[in-house]
Amino acid sequence: MAKKKEKMKKTKISKSIQQSILRLLKQNPGIPLPRKQISHFLNIQKKNYHVFEASLNDLVKNGFIHKTKGSLYVYQSISRLTGELRTARAGYGFVVVEGQEQDIFVAASNMNTAFDRDIVEVQLYAQTSGKRQEGFITQVVKRFREEIVGTYRKTEYYSFVVPDSPKIYRDIVVPENQSLQAKDGQKVLVKFDNWEKEQHNPEGHIIEVLGNADDPGVDIISVAYAFNLPVYFPKKVEQEAAQVRDNITKEDLQGRLDLRDLLCFTIDPIDAKDFDDAVSLEDLPNGNQRLGVHIADVSHFVRPDTELENEAFRRGTSVYLVDRVIPMLPERLSSDLCSLKPNVDRFTFTCFMEIDADLKVVDYHIQPSIINSKRRFNYEEFQEIFDQKKDDRLLPVMEKMFNLSRRITRKRFAEGSIDFETPEVRFVLDEKGQPVEVIPKKRLDSHRLVEEFMLLANKTVAEHIKKISPAKGQVLPFIYRVHEKPDMEKMNKFFNFLKALGIKFKPVKRVTSLYFQSIIESIKGTPEETIIEEVALRSMMKAVYSEKNIGHFGLSFQDYTHFTSPIRRYPDLTVHRMLKAYASDEIKDPKQTLKKLRKIAEQSTKMERLAVEAERESIKLKQVEYIKQHLGETFHGLISGVTAYGIYVELEETFIEGFVQMTNMQDDFYIYDEATYSMTGRHTGRQVRLGDRVEIRVESVNLEKREIDFILLEDPDFEPVVIPLSQSPEPKKKRRKRNKR
Repeated sequence: MAKKKEKMKKTKISKSIQQSILRLLKQNPGIPLPRKQISHFLNIQKKNYHVFEASLNDLVKNGFIHKTKGSLYVYQSISRLTGELRTARAGYGFVVVEGQEQDIFVAASNMNTAFDRDIVEVQLYAQTSGKRQEGFITQVVKRFREEIVGTYRKTEYYSFVVPDSPKIYRDIVVPENQSLQAKDGQKVLVKFDNWEKEQHNPEGHIIEVLGNADDPGVDIISVAYAFNLPVYFPKKVEQEAAQVRDNITKEDLQGRLDLRDLLCFTIDPIDAKDFDDAVSLEDLPNGNQRLGVHIADVSHFVRPDTELENEAFRRGTSVYLVDRVIPMLPERLSSDLCSLKPNVDRFTFTCFMEIDADLKVVDYHIQPSIINSKRRFNYEEFQEIFDQKKDDRLLPVMEKMFNLSRRITRKRFAEGSIDFETPEVRFVLDEKGQPVEVIPKKRLDSHRLVEEFMLLANKTVAEHIKKISPAKGQVLPFIYRVHEKPDMEKMNKFFNFLKALGIKFKPVKRVTSLYFQSIIESIKGTPEETIIEEVALRSMMKAVYSEKNIGHFGLSFQDYTHFTSPIRRYPDLTVHRMLKAYASDEIKDPKQTLKKLRKIAEQSTKMERLAVEAERESIKLKQVEYIKQHLGETFHGLISGVTAYGIYVELEETFIEGFVQMTNMQDDFYIYDEATYSMTGRHTGRQVRLGDRVEIRVESVNLEKREIDFILLEDPDFEPVVIPLSQSPEPKKKRRKRNKR
């Protein structure tokens, strides 16, 4: 009886506390409050604090209040929320609501007329304790794509388009008189007309016939359209670019450093069309060195409130697909006026850094400039001249650059920068656009050299803003490249993963970049290196753009920005503008500037992630096309994933990943062990685990779904474990229960 009274008392206290919490948050609508502040306002006694915490959690679970990513609490006055829908291939999806810690699950039957990436309104269901918040989509607020790429199909009675993306799960009906005379099987671009009821298929009309599915380049252009990438520039933008003058006047040179006599040059990929950075290195009388990083001054040509500016903001970044680049700027600017071509005067923004014997930047100077690049190198050529000590007039400065960059690299790693070297490939395509060879990209010292110099310039520019700010607590508005510390839950999963692979490491409560780098360094050269680095990358937060400087965990930098690639990245263009504005004291409204920078950071991050996904999809497509030519052939690879349904294998050299279905592992009955990322044959004792080198045969390929099926072959070095019948465990006999009489 006493226990029942105590329970009723606790329930009463809990209800009272919940009502007080709701009353407080209702009185402060839209203002997120921390837990301690709420308890302080409500005068929560120490003995009731656990009840208070439980009350907060119950209110969050039941959808009355929201817990933000920063562990703040805010009142949720309605049960309808707006967010971005992200769907899975299986048909279900999640609505990502800004500021909300957990996404909202939407079953396939509750999608209404929404597609992947649409901005939608979602109605919440009453939440069941311990389960994820679920809802159903009430309406589409904004379509991510109004145009969809797919295959045109014509039947005797009607015609329709089958979307390329498996995430667009409905065919689009097209009236025959709006088909642009497309032929059955051709790739087309169809525009939405209407889709009002989910019971019916959406309707549309064809706006472009892309060509036959096997025409060169049609597959990659289809990827671009599938991600809603702007393949062409609007006419107004092209016209504005054509009118940009290319002559240099005396007015243009005012306030610029004239560096046309300086020995500087560019180092880029062999197939690069735009060169946005040049480097120089000089010995100073005091024994220090002056490193110069000279960046194309795009802000001279792309002015605010113009068509060029609006389009660059909308695109956010250039996109590098397998066989083409979708640039942020029209070709006249990206490949001509802004590109630092050799032996041509070009406007730049220079960051000079004086570096002492201890590799400290003891002085710097950042100013608009004009240069004349003396040479255009590609990475391989630059490396070859240095390695072979070829007779070249630039060899002495090249040797000094290599020496400096290697020392900077060692120092950076010693201070905690994480050295991720994710494998990349390039494709050799035939005249039909089909991949005939997959070649791993080699990371040369020349790549590292340019990277180190760009990192140092980006860091110096970010630190410069802090130095010119009126006070440490009042840093001038700016845009940063930031990288949050990893989430400990993800880190613990990564540590468990390392344990399963038998990697030795010392567990810590607080993960620093230096600690993380020590782990990465310890697995260099091991067979599992690539897989561990891939899992490590997935365990970390993604770098983003932000007006708030929280530092860069991966680089172990307190201050970092993007200054060095304004031809292909909008934030870099913004940084150039901000530097000019602060140099001429043009910023009159810091609050308004900060608001604008926040918008730029959000758009740039969004477009960067979209570009990365599109680039990966184009690579995946060519990998699938390549491996389809090798059906029935055998390859070696590493097990890159182990699930209850089968194993993923990543092929050596080409890094093509395929799946071995459990149903195809017929040599034994395998038991899956999630804790050790492994499977063990019940009868033979054969174990396959993450990181193991195995031999596979290419079984089947599905181009539309980008799926590759492998068959796992027997390990020639494996000796089955034969268990004698006399030692095999016998099933336990059930005891008979005696009837009590």
